Amino acid sequence: MSVMLFKLRGVEEDEADDLRQALEQDGIDFYETPADRWGVSMPAIWLKDESQLQQAREVVERCQEQRSVRLRQEYESLRKAGMHETFFRRLKNRPLVVLLYMIILGIVLYFFTMPFIYFAR
Repeated sequence: MSVMLFKLRGVEEDEADDLRQALEQDGIDFYETPADRWGVSMPAIWLKDESQLQQAREVVERCQEQRSVRLRQEYESLRKAGMHETFFRRLKNRPLVVLLYMIILGIVLYFFTMPFIYFAR
């Protein structure tokens, strides 16, 4: 019987590709269900053979650990080079987007705090 191994909702495509490749290299038989147009169905990787579940979970953990280490190293190298994205760098590169987010944040804070301010009077 089939068993779901890994949900793909919100997963970056390169991570999913790495996982597919690792499963194929280890000889694990799987199939994938895509997301539908309206986001109702669950995109996931499923195992065809439930007896391979433990081996497949080890592959997933190994793959995620390798990805985590690689992304940390990439971030550290960017940080050391002074190229990582900070608030001020984002403000410089995309000022309108940052301004829009700040306006939205201000509106949300206004609506959350106004009842308390009027109640305190």
